[in-house]
Amino acid sequence: MQSVTKRWMLNFLTIIVVILTVVMLLIVVGVREFYYSSAQQVLTSRIEVMVNAIKYRTSDALTPQERVEQVITGFEEKTKYEVMALDRNGAPTVTSSGFYPGDTFTGVDYARALQSDNGYGVYTGRAKDAGNVMSVCYVSDSLGDGVGGIRLVCDLSLVDGEIFKTALFFLLFSTVVVLFVVLSSTYFIRSIVTPIGQVGVIATKIASGDFSVRLKTQHNDEIGQLCNIINYMADELQKAEEVKNDFISQVSHELRTPLTAIKGWGETVLDADPVENRDTVERGIHVILSETDRLSGMVEELLDFSRMQSGRLTLVLSKIDVLAELEDVLIMFGERAKREGVTLESELPEFVSPVFGDKNRLRQVFVNILDNALKYSEKDGTIRTSAAEETGYVVIRIADTGLGIPRSDLPRIKEKFIKGSNSRRGTGIGLAVADEIIALHKGLLTIDSTEGEGTTVTISIPVMDKKVDSTTMQIAKIDEEEIRRYREQQQRDK
Repeated sequence: MQSVTKRWMLNFLTIIVVILTVVMLLIVVGVREFYYSSAQQVLTSRIEVMVNAIKYRTSDALTPQERVEQVITGFEEKTKYEVMALDRNGAPTVTSSGFYPGDTFTGVDYARALQSDNGYGVYTGRAKDAGNVMSVCYVSDSLGDGVGGIRLVCDLSLVDGEIFKTALFFLLFSTVVVLFVVLSSTYFIRSIVTPIGQVGVIATKIASGDFSVRLKTQHNDEIGQLCNIINYMADELQKAEEVKNDFISQVSHELRTPLTAIKGWGETVLDADPVENRDTVERGIHVILSETDRLSGMVEELLDFSRMQSGRLTLVLSKIDVLAELEDVLIMFGERAKREGVTLESELPEFVSPVFGDKNRLRQVFVNILDNALKYSEKDGTIRTSAAEETGYVVIRIADTGLGIPRSDLPRIKEKFIKGSNSRRGTGIGLAVADEIIALHKGLLTIDSTEGEGTTVTISIPVMDKKVDSTTMQIAKIDEEEIRRYREQQQRDK
């Protein structure tokens, strides 16, 4: 597998090299054009000087050919340029160097000069047995009889040397740029790839169950945000793992306590004489039945939680009198409250509008709330239950004077598996299930508490819509997303 670094470097360097190559070619071509154009201008200006000297020479004793020869032989820059006088056929007749190429020589510049409008022709290329040269030829009938034109030739080796120096300089500059790009890109890529590699390592450890590992955030960018998200995920998973372990421990403890009581009293009843130890047998059977009911309640909570997690928790909706269900639950808890020395007070109106709900599930909610209220109330405590119809809702408040909930526990008290620091027996999921049931009824369950003073649970259930057919029953399945949206809307409305 090709690494990201190699792919990045290959693609990026290819682009950089192509761009630098194109720029270098453009610069070299531009410099060459500039130098060659300057050389052509210099040659043209030299020819103009010589042509003027030939045309306007005042001495009439010399023939045109002699004047040309005199100007050429007197040319002062023979070391830089080669000057030739050409006949009408383009063959050299006089040269500044004294070397005659021959009568058959015909240059490209001469042919171009004959075809041009201004009489000038230029040739650039390699000469035989020489290097790169430029020749400028001027032809005119005004030069005199027997003189067809003047040619000026220069060696371009110096010019080509300057062009080569320019190309070499840019090549070195490009090399420096490429090296800088390679080094900076390597550092930049490593700053991305290294954290990503660490994310992979940490994610693998988290997937294997090690939630203690964390990523170091070095930059406040997208990579840093990704590291923060991974760390947040690890924190949440660690909390969930701790909650799960606590839950398993709590459930195990809660199950073991009644099982121990059932086993102990079962052995006692089995060994006791039912006639002589009648009171003991009756007490044992009572304890066994009580603990069995307790076990059954815990199992039902676990089953409800399982249904809630899998989306299989359903409501059988019908028109119900919610106050009647609440009163039944209060009567059911009356005897227990007396045994525990807690006063149950209720202030219920004679009538409220019916609600469209599941009476068994609502009874389950009332049982859970009252059970918690009794569980956390001390002897001589008071539990007050009230109800009223407020703006389309039946609002039920259950307030106790118990231990209360610490402020730090209150925000998460309705979450699954959460048990407060003042918690007593229980699985820690009853309140979460109750909250889900009320939410499925399009209602709201809120908890206000002050540690050491007591807790108030408020249950708001919408009254029955008149458009609903009260003669039929409906089945409603739990929808977590719908419940979440409904809760957000409720919070905004509040």
